[in-house]
Amino acid sequence: MTSSAIDETPVPVQDVRLTSKALEVVLRDGRTLSVPLDWYPRLAYGSPRERQRWRLIGGGIGIHWPDLDEDISISGLLAGLPSGESAKSLKQWLASRRRPPNKALQPSSRARRAGSKPKNKPRAARG
Repeated sequence: MTSSAIDETPVPVQDVRLTSKALEVVLRDGRTLSVPLDWYPRLAYGSPRERQRWRLIGGGIGIHWPDLDEDISISGLLAGLPSGESAKSLKQWLASRRRPPNKALQPSSRARRAGSKPKNKPRAARG
């Protein structure tokens, strides 16, 4: 009886496509993996612009969406594993997306553009 060793190194990604219903990953060996977008709630809740902004990680064995703080491994896709994020974590992430940034902690936009500190108002003349 003979057996052959199985190489478990994932094949790197060639391309990533997202539709309104699916994440499609094209591998360099020609296979295309397609999974429901609902498997990855952060992608499902992301805007089309956020979904299109991705980069390969680990030499192409993973995909990262910086705007959504989402990472998906090819090994996980091949194993048929949906996101392992807890409901609590997803709820916190969704809440953080709804909160406007705290403007009080940011320098004024005019000062940022000028690259200097905001100017002081003139003082009233003393009499």
